[in-house]
Amino acid sequence: LTAEDNLEFYGRVYRIPITERKARIRELLERFGLWERRSDRVGEWSRGMKQKLAVARSMINRPSLLFLDEPTAGLDPVAAAGLRDILEQLVSDEGMTVFLTTHNLSEAEKLCSSVGVINRGRLVTVGPPGNLISVDGTEHAEIRCGKVSEAVTARLQAMHGVRRVRSDTAGYDIEIEPSASLAPLIRLLVDAGVDVEEARREKTSLEDAFLTLMKEEE
Repeated sequence: LTAEDNLEFYGRVYRIPITERKARIRELLERFGLWERRSDRVGEWSRGMKQKLAVARSMINRPSLLFLDEPTAGLDPVAAAGLRDILEQLVSDEGMTVFLTTHNLSEAEKLCSSVGVINRGRLVTVGPPGNLISVDGTEHAEIRCGKVSEAVTARLQAMHGVRRVRSDTAGYDIEIEPSASLAPLIRLLVDAGVDVEEARREKTSLEDAFLTLMKEEE
């Protein structure tokens, strides 16, 4: 079947009136960037295009709840990003709820307003990604700098808001409280005569929080 035939078939299965059906098919194919290829046989399409059509087909009858299982699995980064953008826009425009099953935690963090973590068939936790990420209440500061003494490292460790200091030949990985400022750490190093090349703050990701939860479950 062609792309248009596919959606026509499912529109008729859902008994959508012909005028509404034709308009909906065009709307979805245009939304997913497939309108110009509507007369192509889908069997000759790339996986990414087939995936887009599959999602469009599931939306033909304007469902209020949509279950998607790994919708971006096997897609290249560009196709996956495009499909995520379309899903986000459709949810916003049509007010539907999407129940997404995924092992891609970065995707879940970007798309989902609520995340549930399942381990061995048991729901471990559920809540907004931000709440899950802040479970351990830490962030990371990465500072690339010149060689430092043990005395300077000890002074960093003693500073307010610092939980742990790890050092290597390239600099520091410092666990800090979310409310802690990076400026005093840099100032201490500069005042101690250390050449600071780079400093950046990294928030805990959903993947970090997930791994922490899995360790707690062991």
